[in-house]
Amino acid sequence: MPDDRTLAVEAAQAAGELALGYFGGAVETWEKGPNNPVCEADLALDRLLHERLLGARPAYGWLSEETADDAERLGRRRLWVVDPIDGTRDFLRGRTGWAVSVALVEDGVPILAALYAPARQQFFVAEAGKGATLNGAPIRIGGCDSVAGCRIPADISTIGASYWPERWDAAAVEKPNGLALRIAKLAIDEADAFFEGRPMGEWDIAAAALILSEAGGTITDREGAPLRFNKPVPRLRGVIAAVPAIHGEVLRRVGRGIAAINALRRPGGPGAGRSRSSGSDPSRP
Repeated sequence: MPDDRTLAVEAAQAAGELALGYFGGAVETWEKGPNNPVCEADLALDRLLHERLLGARPAYGWLSEETADDAERLGRRRLWVVDPIDGTRDFLRGRTGWAVSVALVEDGVPILAALYAPARQQFFVAEAGKGATLNGAPIRIGGCDSVAGCRIPADISTIGASYWPERWDAAAVEKPNGLALRIAKLAIDEADAFFEGRPMGEWDIAAAALILSEAGGTITDREGAPLRFNKPVPRLRGVIAAVPAIHGEVLRRVGRGIAAINALRRPGGPGAGRSRSSGSDPSRP
């Protein structure tokens, strides 16, 4: 029987190869909710991962974006946290910004991660206390020490939006649709900071959070608290990820931006009842 690391890596690889069989072709697609597409490939990968991972470790819990949640997982010390295709929109558009995300969580903390982006030929693996790798080679964050000039995987319209109390003197770099890949860009020194104020599923972040941490980065929720997983409601209140030297400043600026947006929305505020068109809103609580 393979160990957990081998099991996770082999399952993610098999899922990635299965995904490539669908990628670029005609697939059945529907929406789970507004702006939340899912396709037959998502479900096929979910079945494969469930069979490979939980089939080999029936004592572990299971949490996947594409499986109905079961509160039974709360009683399990170890839990597989899976997003079969993180970045489904890019997958459906024929773009490469999607990945298979697999994490093993123990007592609320990720201890193992496998993030496979087969269309980019990128395979990230991390284990708590043992570092992170890309395609087998060790990876490390960059040496950015100032928000001025830092690289952020975001739209230019977001970085330059008028709602920021302080203008970002930053460079917008490529933004994959998958949240995990945006965070992984920090781990390989292709970005220096990433923020998302809106809630997200634990499956979006679990693997990438460990990869970044093991590469030397810092990641918290939007209030600066450590990320915890396997909660009764498996949602995170945003994420702030950065190289350690600028994490505090990014956290502060995002916090001021969210406060400014909330002030505009209050009844009688200057933006009450008015739509906004000056960039994506990072704060939606």
